[in-house]
Amino acid sequence: MSLARYALLGRNISQLMSKTSTPNNQAITKRLSHVWSYRTGAPPHSKGVIYGSQFFSALMWWWILWHLVTEPEHIYGEFPYPDASAWTNAELGIPPDDEQ
Repeated sequence: MSLARYALLGRNISQLMSKTSTPNNQAITKRLSHVWSYRTGAPPHSKGVIYGSQFFSALMWWWILWHLVTEPEHIYGEFPYPDASAWTNAELGIPPDDEQ
């Protein structure tokens, strides 16, 4: 390894040795994008997140129920259901009564 890598390695080791961690600092650490919790309960969500999730949930259920009411073909199919009483025994594959 080159001399520059040894210098970088020595600087990193000295930084690690100078930092001391206490158990209190490990419980909750503030990060740049979110709060990280270790063996503690997560912090509560903000009101904006709660209202936004409820809005999108209501929008999703409206979309599903609206399309079930206005376009039931997605569930029942596009064609009318055939009348089973109009089928003959031959079409159903039932042998005649006199055959043994």
